[in-house]
Amino acid sequence: MTSASAAPVIEIHELSKSYGSVRALDKLSLTLEGGAVGLLGPNGAGKTTLIKLLLGLLVPDSGTASIAGSNPATAAGRLALRRSVGYMPESDCLIPGMSAIELVATLGELSGLSREDAMTRAHEVLDYVGLDESRYRDCEQYSTGMKQRLKLAQALVHDPPLLLLDEPTNGLDPKGRKHMLELVADLGTAQGKSLLVCSHLLPDVERTCERVVVLKAGHAALEGSIADLTQRRGRRLRANFGGALEPLDALLAQAGIAVESTSGNSRVLVLNEAEADADSLFALCGRAGVRIESLSELRSSLEQVFLEGLSREEPA
Repeated sequence: MTSASAAPVIEIHELSKSYGSVRALDKLSLTLEGGAVGLLGPNGAGKTTLIKLLLGLLVPDSGTASIAGSNPATAAGRLALRRSVGYMPESDCLIPGMSAIELVATLGELSGLSREDAMTRAHEVLDYVGLDESRYRDCEQYSTGMKQRLKLAQALVHDPPLLLLDEPTNGLDPKGRKHMLELVADLGTAQGKSLLVCSHLLPDVERTCERVVVLKAGHAALEGSIADLTQRRGRRLRANFGGALEPLDALLAQAGIAVESTSGNSRVLVLNEAEADADSLFALCGRAGVRIESLSELRSSLEQVFLEGLSREEPA
């Protein structure tokens, strides 16, 4: 990954957690390097349980986890990760009667900052998330969008290298969602922070993350870079041609190049993925007397990859 160190920031080995007869995580093993990672999965897949285990808010039944070099199962590890990890929860966790500046500064002190440094950083992060003019208002009076930005500010106040963001765009209107995604993308690129973004909105993950982990029934059903996962088997090309296409269609069939769809003079073609270029297509067009007016490579959407991952058989 390019935006942060390649050293693993989260390492999980056979982590399991049950609630009575419900198995939330089942011997989950993952190694996540620095950068922006999206955590996806249907309801009940174990996403929230995993985040709480990483933060030391839950005790695992078995297995181990390490986050930012700390063991959340020990008191010393939880104290250390408080300084190096920022957490933006899905639900509102606001202290009644506090202004935004008081809340963020207080949480900064709980993260290990001195009172003076916490207040300075609180002003800086509230400016960053766009709450500078509302910092002295009671946070209970905030709109949903303002509360989301406030939660991000408190996660950033101690300048941690790793952020766990749980549904950062939850409940936001299109304008607020756009602003939040711009902030998250900036944190992972310009600010160089590692991110674990838990979201049910796949476009949000595709816009802000480089890698993705899909959980299903407590297992990792899919893991990898978004660019690699969204490449289909075979190279899919959309080509627009000039000229009569009947001779070309016949040559394509003879050459074993599949035509996935047609629309006028446009074709979606599937080449063997072993082909590093489209030289064979250009050669066929030359023989058919057809010119290529445009050519672009297609990827499958992250939604399609997500659904295919969930449709796979359960691990034995």
